[in-house]
Amino acid sequence: MKKILTLAAMMLLTVMGLSACTAKTNKATQEAGESTNETTKNEMTSLKGKKTLVAYFSWSGNTKEAAHYIAQKVGADEFEIIREKAYPTEYNACAEDAKAEKEAGERPAIKGKVENMAQYDVVFVCVPVWWYTAPMPVLTFLEQYDLKGKTVIPFTTHEGSGLASCVEDVKEAFPDANVTKGFSIYGHEVRTNKAKVEKWLQGLGY
Repeated sequence: MKKILTLAAMMLLTVMGLSACTAKTNKATQEAGESTNETTKNEMTSLKGKKTLVAYFSWSGNTKEAAHYIAQKVGADEFEIIREKAYPTEYNACAEDAKAEKEAGERPAIKGKVENMAQYDVVFVCVPVWWYTAPMPVLTFLEQYDLKGKTVIPFTTHEGSGLASCVEDVKEAFPDANVTKGFSIYGHEVRTNKAKVEKWLQGLGY
C-alpha cells in the first residue's frame, strides 16, 4: 500500500508540471542557470549594495527556506506572497485548484502589500513551478507594482522542469524591467545543497 501511495504521489507531481516531460524541458533546465557559466554580462555586474527585496511564494516550505537563505546572504528585505484564500493542504486538491486558476488566467487576491516598492533596485522572485509557470498569486503580486528599471531575478524550485516558462512570463508582463535568466534548483536540494545557491549569488556579485 505504501509503495502504491508513493507511486501515485510521483505521478501527480508529473501532472502538476513539476517534473520534466521532454528532452526540450530537460535542456531548458540545464540552460536555466543551475551554474553561473550561463549568466549574462548584466547579471555578472555586482548587485552588492543595492537595495534588494526577496519576494516569495511557498506551499511545501522548500521555496520559503531558499528565499530566507537568499535574503540572509544578500542582506535583503523579505515579503511572503500569501493567497488570501489558502490553497488546500492536500496535494490533489491543491493541484486541481492551481490548474483551474491558471487555465482561467485568474489573479487571486493576496494578503498585504510591499510598502514603498520604489526603494528597491533588485527584486528576487522565488517561486515553485506549478503547471510550467509561477503560481497565479505571484502574478497578482507583481502586477501591483511598477517594476520599470528594476532588476528582477527569477528563482524556482522544481522537480525536473527547471525555470519552465517563469522567466518568459515575467518578461512579457514587464518589458521595461531588467529580467535576468534566473536560477533553478531541485526542491529536495534546498536543504542539502545550499552551496549551489551561494555559488549562483556570488556570480551575481554578492
